[in-house]
Formats: sequence, structure tokens, C-alpha cells
Amino acid sequence: MSGTLRNPTIRSGRSFDLGKMNLRQLWIAYLTYPTILLYFLLIVVSVILSVYLFAGWGATATAIVAVALVYPVVWYSLHRWILHGQWLYKSKWTASLWKRIHFDHHQDPHLLDVLFGAPATTLPTIGAVTIPVGWLIGGWGTAATAFGAGVTITCIYEFFHCIQHLNYKPRARWIQRMKAWHVLHHFHDEDGNFGITSYLVDRAFGSFYGEARVRPRSPSVFNLGYTVEQAKRYPWVMKLTGSPPRDRPAGARPASATRSTTKTAA
Repeated sequence: MSGTLRNPTIRSGRSFDLGKMNLRQLWIAYLTYPTILLYFLLIVVSVILSVYLFAGWGATATAIVAVALVYPVVWYSLHRWILHGQWLYKSKWTASLWKRIHFDHHQDPHLLDVLFGAPATTLPTIGAVTIPVGWLIGGWGTAATAFGAGVTITCIYEFFHCIQHLNYKPRARWIQRMKAWHVLHHFHDEDGNFGITSYLVDRAFGSFYGEARVRPRSPSVFNLGYTVEQAKRYPWVMKLTGSPPRDRPAGARPASATRSTTKTAA
């Protein structure tokens, strides 16, 4: 059935390749993906608990606004100093976690199954951030509200994250800019543009850049510093992957080969 998820050309092993999918295919994949369905269920449960333990409209609204303000800062901090940190792969006990939550995504940014966070890691993090904030505002009713708001924002983040890797040009200019800045993070210099839907925190911390020409291309944009030399010293991620870390996308020619071809053509 051409144009749907049964199209074999959009698959890469057991995962979908966002670089080969259109917007309709993304919507189908997103709305049927088990992790997203779990998030939807948790949002419904949070709403029910919020109503049952209702703390008042003022406290409820305050909890939602508080999570909306805190969430980008927390995401930025986790993304920059945990996901892009090099200490997780240096331990046998945390190497598999780092591989799953971020290394695989930078090695192949278009694969859908590694783009979505695993519930075992995302949900405890969301709960740890949002539930205390909500509880301090108005007790368990607003704690449920805050958790539901956090999961909702996560769903929004995940969808726009997919858009940023999708073979699709958004019509809205603000989404185009958002996508372009995230593409720079993945294909030019990973040490910047850590946001997903907002880059205000990047601007505040000086990590935002809007064009490739303002920075040299990072040699670690695909391997996050986990080079072949590092893999020999800390082999656990490489063993789980089954191959050495790549410093360029799969199928790309080495820079030396590109230069050679250019000289020949000249």
C-alpha cells in the first residue's frame, strides 16, 4: 500500500527512516507508536487524578505554567551535560544507557526507534522534575496536573523532533527555523542548539548559533567524542553496537575520497 507504513522503502531494519518518510506517514507512525500511546494513557490518568484531587483553578493553572517554564531548562541541562557528556560511556554500568538515550540517535539521526526516548528513562525523569513542583504548589492534585503537563510537553517535543528529521519542508517559517537549527546540531556542531522547540535557553547560555558559517564543523558531530580510540579504551558501547563508532553518516565517503574526486574533476 504505497504511501503508508507498509511501504518497504521507508524502513531501515525494524525501524522507520524519517529521512524517507512524508508527513502523513509520520502522523500514522507517531499516533500508533507504543511509547506515544503510553504517554497518551498517562495524560488521561493525570487528568482524572487532577479532577478527583482538584486543588482549584488558580493552583492548577500555576502548576501548568510552572512546568512549561521549568521544562526547557531541565531538557537543556540534561541534553547538554548528561546526554552529551562523556562520562556515561566510560563505565560498564552506564554505557548501554548512554548508547540508547543519545549515542544511537547521533550515529543515525533519522531512525525513529532511537529518536523516541525509552519510557524506562523518560518517565522517571519527568516524574522527578514535575511531581515535586506540582506538589509544592497545591498538593497531590497539582502534582498530577504537573506530571500530566510534563508528559504532554514531552509528546509535543517528540513530534517536533520527528519533524526536524523528516523528509519534509514545513510551511510555517518558525518551524523551518526550528528544524534548520536542530539540523545544525546533528550535522555541523553538536556543542550548540540543544533545544527542541525553543532555543531561548541556548541563547541565555551562549550555545545558540543560527548558521553553519559562524562555527567550524565539529569532527565529533556524529560520534559525540566516542572515537575509535576512545572505544578501544572504553569498549562497552562498541561491543553493544557490534561495530566501531562512525564519524560520518552511513554511506558517506571519507573526506580524503571527496578531495581526491574533486582534484580529479578539476
